[in-house]
Amino acid sequence: MSNVRQGRAAAGRSVSIDRQKQLQLYRTMFLIRTVEDNIADSINKGEIGCPCHLYSGQEAIATGVCANLRKDDWVFSTHRSHGHFLAKGGGLDELLAEVYCRSDGCSSGRGGSMHLSDPSIGFPGSSAIVSGTISLAVGAALAFSLKGNNRISVSFFGDGAVDEGVFYESLNLAAIYRLPILFVCENNLYSTHLHITKCLADTDISKKARAMGVQAKRIDGNDVLKVNKESQRLIEKIRDGNGPQFLECMTYRYRGHVGPNYDLDKGLRSKEELEKWKKRDPITFLENNLLRSGLADEKELSRIKSEVKKTVRDAQNQAKKCVWPAGRKERSFEKVFKAVKK
Repeated sequence: MSNVRQGRAAAGRSVSIDRQKQLQLYRTMFLIRTVEDNIADSINKGEIGCPCHLYSGQEAIATGVCANLRKDDWVFSTHRSHGHFLAKGGGLDELLAEVYCRSDGCSSGRGGSMHLSDPSIGFPGSSAIVSGTISLAVGAALAFSLKGNNRISVSFFGDGAVDEGVFYESLNLAAIYRLPILFVCENNLYSTHLHITKCLADTDISKKARAMGVQAKRIDGNDVLKVNKESQRLIEKIRDGNGPQFLECMTYRYRGHVGPNYDLDKGLRSKEELEKWKKRDPITFLENNLLRSGLADEKELSRIKSEVKKTVRDAQNQAKKCVWPAGRKERSFEKVFKAVKK
């Protein structure tokens, strides 16, 4: 990984953001992490049968960006969509019911983990097709531009998406028409199971955006304060009519490409690499900043954690009680899971 630059926050320094906002960022990140950990446990128990691509380790990006958006701004997500959905204001009950494929889910139990949708909060949908929603986000931005309503579109995608032609076509069109869109590349260094150095001769993806005429910047995606501040600046530029902006956030996903495991047994990455990134955990970073700056104490942060854990646990228990979508034979996913394993 020597030729992959990793953005790093200077030791002891933080972006100036008020106490209440930092605590809200902390709560949102911890909510996403707790949801993902609980989903991982449920998969291992055979309670969830749909494929789940977990967001653990990348929480600072969705949290930092979405905190600056309006409800009527649109966010387009990927197969790794839980964090984006929750950060944009999606309901926890609706998310978990959808992951359990129940009728009370945000997609009525028929989308599962990778196809979340709630237009009422500016989340028209996520897709399992790599780079599949980038062009849709550009289309939405074009509509906003034609209507002149000062709304913006945000496209989240991974580093693997830049291998697809639609990525370049979308950036080119957005640049030509100066569309109100923020492109957010969550560069976690792996395209499915292939390290970025095996895919790209030049691993600085922000350069590719600039080559297409889009202003771009690469930052530390594990520093939620930096992500929040930088995305705020770019969003303001977009609303002021300065055209599309591109933010490459360097980060790392803890779990494997799909499912609850860590992919350490596949010869793809080492335990040392994983542990190195865990030392730069986005939640721990903000927690240390809050304690060091005196904006919060251990007791307050523990209270937030306890509240979040209880909320998630209650929502998960409720999701299990929801009915199946109409027309589907009612049976437990445990039976389906066992059948598939055979």
